[in-house]
Amino acid sequence: MNVNTSPGVKEEALGMRSKTLEKSSHSEDVKKGQVILAAYVILTLDLTFVFMQMGVMPYLANSIGLDTVGFGYLQTTFGVLQLVGGSIFGRFADKFGARAALILSCVSGSAFFLLMSISTSIPILFLSRLPAVFMHGLPGAQKVITDMTTPSQRADALGKLGLCFGIGMIIGSVLGGVLSTKFGVFAPTYVGLVGNLINTMIAMFWIPSQARPDYHLTEHSTSQSGSVFSIKEILRLMKFPGVMEVFIVKVFAGLPIGLFLIMFSIISMDFFGLEAVESGYLMSYFGVLQMVVQGLVIGKLTSRCTEMTLLKLSVFVFAGVGLGMALMRTVWHYCIIAVPLVFAFSTLGTITDSILTKAVPSSDTGTMLGICASVQPLTRTVGPTIGGVLYKHFGVSSFGYLQLILNIGLFVYLLKSKIPLTEMKSQ
Repeated sequence: MNVNTSPGVKEEALGMRSKTLEKSSHSEDVKKGQVILAAYVILTLDLTFVFMQMGVMPYLANSIGLDTVGFGYLQTTFGVLQLVGGSIFGRFADKFGARAALILSCVSGSAFFLLMSISTSIPILFLSRLPAVFMHGLPGAQKVITDMTTPSQRADALGKLGLCFGIGMIIGSVLGGVLSTKFGVFAPTYVGLVGNLINTMIAMFWIPSQARPDYHLTEHSTSQSGSVFSIKEILRLMKFPGVMEVFIVKVFAGLPIGLFLIMFSIISMDFFGLEAVESGYLMSYFGVLQMVVQGLVIGKLTSRCTEMTLLKLSVFVFAGVGLGMALMRTVWHYCIIAVPLVFAFSTLGTITDSILTKAVPSSDTGTMLGICASVQPLTRTVGPTIGGVLYKHFGVSSFGYLQLILNIGLFVYLLKSKIPLTEMKSQ
């Protein structure tokens, strides 16, 4: 009798085990989704406060007697600190985890806005820039995403971070103006302080201490030894197959556009003849475009095309944007050019981040993301000088011609070279 009933018992046991595994897998997926959602919320709030302070900073600086040249030094100081802190923050995330890194970013943001709120003199205003060295909400959120997603899901999940960027840009710009107009120039700093403290609590309670289950596997030893800041570690990552090539494309493909955007406040007044309110509307238009492209378009493209195909496409579109900018004469021309510009910018950033994090061991993703996050501060640091020279001596069209020439060269390079990309993570 035992012989007759044994197969049925085995089938029942296997069925129960299968259901248990399905429930466990579903529960794990739900938990991962909640963690990713928390990262999106933290980044959205973080960017809202960043854009809020960007809008009121010129007025705050002016109220304490800082002139235009001094304000330029203030912005350069911010850029240099972010540039230096990017790789340090990434290494910190690799050594101590995404949760600790996000908490560090949020606490630094709190200190940043606290010092801003008491900036009644120029020295204190410059001192308030110091915490910016660890204010890296974007690479912190990216670290969570890379830890919680598979390679096939990564580009789509990273692309949705751009939706957070667009929301933060729109709400932050509007909120900063409303608060400073109705309650004074220091009101946004108080909101930013409270908001960053809330972000700190979200990171503490919603982001797990180790977001990645296999975080302490054999790869762990590749970068966990040594100090938080190590030039050798950065150079080591650049030696992985394809990393240096893709990183060069990431830096130079969007560099002329980055220089143009840094000079845009001056170009919008001198070249386009826009008032401050009209410039605000244009920024909101950019925010909406970015939300649409990164929230809806990139995810669909990554499911249909390879990442190298999308990288080539973004560089090709960037070349076309350069030609359009070289021929641009009115703000309406710019509004048309903005559509492919935002597409190329968003696609390039998302795809290169995805490729580079897959090309290095899992224990090095934080450092790699920190290096990627340093590209924008680098542009902000050298941008005012290079962009000023280009605009003053060669005009707005020079940004377009430089964009066209650089991206044609990069596109030919991508077509002819076979970049060796090796996925280093086992997930």
